[in-house]
Amino acid sequence: MTVELAGAPLAGASFDADVAIVGAGPVGTFLAILLGRQGKKVTLIERWTTAYARPRAVTYDHEIARILAVLGIDSENDPAINFHDELYYWKNAAGEDIQILDWKSISASGWRVRYWFNQPDLEGRLTGIAKACPDITHIRGYEAVALVQDADSATLTLKRNPLEDAADLGQRTVRARYVVGADGANSMVRQALGIDNEDRGYFFDWLILDMIPPAHYSMSPAQWQMCDPQRPTTIVPGGPGRRRWEYMVLPGEVPEEIAKEENAWKLLEPWGLTPENAVMERSAVYRFQARWAKVWNKGRCAIAGDAAHLMPPFAGEGMCAGLRDAFALGWRLNAILEGKIDPRTLDSYTSERKEHARHYIEFSQELGKIICISDPEEAAARDRRMKAELAERNYKPVPTDICQLGPGAWCEDTAHAGELSTQGVVEANGRRDRFDQAVGFGWIVLGLDRDPAAVLAPDQVAQLERLGGRIVKIGAAGTGCDAVDVEGTYARWLNGIGASYVILRPDFYVAATASSSQALRRKFDDVMARIHILDAQDEPRLAVA
Repeated sequence: MTVELAGAPLAGASFDADVAIVGAGPVGTFLAILLGRQGKKVTLIERWTTAYARPRAVTYDHEIARILAVLGIDSENDPAINFHDELYYWKNAAGEDIQILDWKSISASGWRVRYWFNQPDLEGRLTGIAKACPDITHIRGYEAVALVQDADSATLTLKRNPLEDAADLGQRTVRARYVVGADGANSMVRQALGIDNEDRGYFFDWLILDMIPPAHYSMSPAQWQMCDPQRPTTIVPGGPGRRRWEYMVLPGEVPEEIAKEENAWKLLEPWGLTPENAVMERSAVYRFQARWAKVWNKGRCAIAGDAAHLMPPFAGEGMCAGLRDAFALGWRLNAILEGKIDPRTLDSYTSERKEHARHYIEFSQELGKIICISDPEEAAARDRRMKAELAERNYKPVPTDICQLGPGAWCEDTAHAGELSTQGVVEANGRRDRFDQAVGFGWIVLGLDRDPAAVLAPDQVAQLERLGGRIVKIGAAGTGCDAVDVEGTYARWLNGIGASYVILRPDFYVAATASSSQALRRKFDDVMARIHILDAQDEPRLAVA
């Protein structure tokens, strides 16, 4: 097997990289792109020479669509991504609705609630973007086997993956200013840092069948959950031209037996799929787990994705949480390496992301408690209760779940702070588009019909400029604003919470809102203190040779 070395060569100086990332899945690769595009030297390490070519994650939410748009991936108009303007129905064994979730609306963040994709396609797209970045070095076919750190750096020891080349006993080291472990559930980085997991002891085995049905195949509803105690089953899209069936492994069944192709095809017979008219891309039993790391950063190291958390898939939020991790780490590491904020800001990565992921893990667990019922009497009681609750609210779908970050770099005493910001269509810079695409993203102080530049003190404006931030006045057409609120989205949002100003973070979360000039100045100072902003003279020399 060959070892792929692409991008900038490893330097012979004291540092090989600004950031070394272990794991080149979607989380690690996305983080590498965020850093590499800002001129940081990144070493991206992956134990396998070739990418895994079979599906895994198949869905993501509106926040991930918003994040991917940063890279120019438009989830609304992409051949590898699709959506279904339908609700998500949970049905009992009799085919009656017991729950309805809203998976058809446009979210407050400006994108659809739910999208479907094929993970190998998305990973290939991300890898292509990363390889086009000259500041990212790719090391494939090596695995990290040791990690040590001191006050100035973290050093990884790498060796050839013995499953690819058992005869090659060579080792190499990578010394970086920071190391991120995006290296999966059995993370070497997490173990080397001595980080323990909070384990909920939640285990269910499910058979995952990824299928390519015949071209004419259709299903209505396109996405639904069959809560049948004889065999709880999930039926969802798997991206364009694909579908997924998930079957709970029942008590007493042997997972290895049910995963055999002949047995998997028997489960698919009621759905009209056979070896003659469909392709089975994958048949595998996965153990659904619920756990998270107690700490997500230590010294010059951090963990992300499955290295930091595992959640049951019932809410479709596993990969989503990992990409949120990468986005949250990206803006912090970029600013730390540029000498703009103190490394202590990494502590808020742990406090914010751990609680956010924990919410989705617990939410997924609760969904699983409803779905994974195999006792007929218990299922009948569940059905009666949920049917009554659904009728009581007149069959109104449950809205999209919006979760607040854990405590960190945002002001708890202002409305909508710590939540994903609302996004609408605007006209700015000669284009009409979503705010992120027309105006941009980063640190932004937004004023509704008010100019924050006339409110912030000169030293505050200087701090914002140092962060690469900007000031935006938004309002109706013809009012001399930087951005025109085309559909009145921002007026409805901010008037609804009694705010005139909002401070937006680079990850689209609200750092603070304010109703007056005085409050804006106070909250701006509060936010800057929370990210430990540094003065220009504190900027260190960080160039990597």
